[in-house]
Amino acid sequence: MGRSFTHKFGVFEVNLPARELRKHGVRVRLSGQPLAILEMLLDSPGEIVTREQMRAKLWDSDTFVDFEHSLNSAIKKLRAALGDSPDNSRYVETIPRLGYRFIAPVEELAKDSPHSPAAEAAGDSSPSTAEGIGAWAQIWPWVLGASLVAIAALAISWRSIRNAVPPRVSQGRVMIAVLPFKNLTGDSAQDYFSEGLTEEMIAQLRRLNPDRLGVIASSSVVRFQHGGAGLDKIQKELGVEYVVEGTVRRDADRVRVTTQLVQSKDQSTVWSREYDRGLSNLLVLQSEIAQQLSGELLSAFEPRKHLATPAALSPESYQAYDLYLKGRYFWNKRTPQGFDRALDCFQQSIAKDPAYARSYAGLADTYALMGSYYIVSVDSIKVKARDAARRATQLDDNLAEGHTSLAVIAQNYDWDWQTAEKEYRRAIELDPNYATAHHWYAEELSLVGRSDEALAEIERARQLDPMSLIIAADRGVILYYARQYDPAIEQLKAVLDMEPSFGRARMLENAYIQKRMFAEALADSENWERSGVNVWRLATLGYLYGKTNQRAKALECLGELQKQYPNHAALALLSSFPYLGLNDKENALQCLERSLANHSISTAIAVEPFYDSLREEPRFQAILAKMNFPANAGSQLRAKK
Repeated sequence: MGRSFTHKFGVFEVNLPARELRKHGVRVRLSGQPLAILEMLLDSPGEIVTREQMRAKLWDSDTFVDFEHSLNSAIKKLRAALGDSPDNSRYVETIPRLGYRFIAPVEELAKDSPHSPAAEAAGDSSPSTAEGIGAWAQIWPWVLGASLVAIAALAISWRSIRNAVPPRVSQGRVMIAVLPFKNLTGDSAQDYFSEGLTEEMIAQLRRLNPDRLGVIASSSVVRFQHGGAGLDKIQKELGVEYVVEGTVRRDADRVRVTTQLVQSKDQSTVWSREYDRGLSNLLVLQSEIAQQLSGELLSAFEPRKHLATPAALSPESYQAYDLYLKGRYFWNKRTPQGFDRALDCFQQSIAKDPAYARSYAGLADTYALMGSYYIVSVDSIKVKARDAARRATQLDDNLAEGHTSLAVIAQNYDWDWQTAEKEYRRAIELDPNYATAHHWYAEELSLVGRSDEALAEIERARQLDPMSLIIAADRGVILYYARQYDPAIEQLKAVLDMEPSFGRARMLENAYIQKRMFAEALADSENWERSGVNVWRLATLGYLYGKTNQRAKALECLGELQKQYPNHAALALLSSFPYLGLNDKENALQCLERSLANHSISTAIAVEPFYDSLREEPRFQAILAKMNFPANAGSQLRAKK
């Protein structure tokens, strides 16, 4: 068996032919003898590699006099690149008077793996090889048919174009994107229906076989809604082998849907169908399509997935489903007005069909984000949010969205970190392709100080939703909380380059301040002001003025906060920022204690560098204890600063 070329351990990956070490996908500078030593250690993980073996392989015999100094220097550089320590080794262990041993678990990627560097260098990206169409002959009809198990209204008559290559299952994970269905109704008010159709297709595909099939999240495909991008660009930006395209035309009581599966490599149509059906017979048709395909297709996968045949939708149930689609459409806008419309739609949906679990999950998510965005006070909606999430899982305990809702409520409202982690892990177990679950779980890991795990988890979310601005921005925020300021700045600037008004990425100013790049921080604050996001800008600007010994300006920002936003849900929290900049610990603690009392305190308090000056204060430690943070949640991060 050939030697593998790529080794993965912890958050690192080593590409030996390319001589590259990467952490969370970002290249780490390492070359020469330190990299050669790492290669020797990875060749025999868990075994001692003696100093003499290293000298014989890496140093010429005539350099023996300098060998000890050179080896010690190389080991030091290697440990620095890995963030390792000889006193508390996670990767490279020193064996006194003998040598070194690599002690972390190592995963080897075989050189013929479709995701290995060797395969990529050869231009071989499964299933886009000679056997790609054959591999998908068994996958694509099942994928497309079963995904239509969620479509709102589909077909009495259908036609298909099928590939004649005998079915074979491809090894590795195939990535697919469902492009936004085009609304051919001629009525923009029906956009929610075509977008909802896209969402439903993605949701069904995600659950089919996550070990074999990765599905790009809707927020990454929505940018292609109005066309204009060729499949080659879509393939490059999303990293997919196949795309699903479709159109929808809805009349008063019928809907016509056309859909096709296209191989992005050569833009060939692999499969296409057209459906025409009355709206009320939606679920029956979906089941018919899946059952027609299941006989020859399900045998390709273990364990088998059997699809139950649902009953026809009653008029009330269809209306509930339609309202749910509208609710998610407005929820995805992430605006106060959007949340209000989403609440109304989800509540109407529940009134039509009180047993529809997904509407309860949507309702819970809306309440959760309204509180997290400080649109309303947490106390006014936390009971409603929790009740809705619990009802969703009572109705359908296998609904990943419901468990994700429970997790974010436990995290943000109850400060119950163990329950939050349990529910996130359950959601991911149910639906490994659900990007939101990975995203929010990464955030929770970051908030409790587990930054390496958080970065690994946010990378999983990014792979599923590569164009998501919020996932990209939160990756920058996680890096910032981990005191990795340079990569945080790079990440957040990249987000702002794509969308200058994206508020979450304005954490860039925080990173600049911690790097003492005060001129850059001030310039970013001015850009922030032009984007129209002022309440957080004022608070952060007050902190900046305090850090630069401009007391009068810091207090002026505080006064403007209290004057312009007297009823803001987070006023007490934000008022602490200028005091923190001025190192006025007493007033800062008073603000935080008020914020704790009205439940507007930030869940990032354990890891946000702004609060580092307070960490030894008993009153601050009491706040962390009341929020149930693990002991020393932020202290290790502070040590990295």
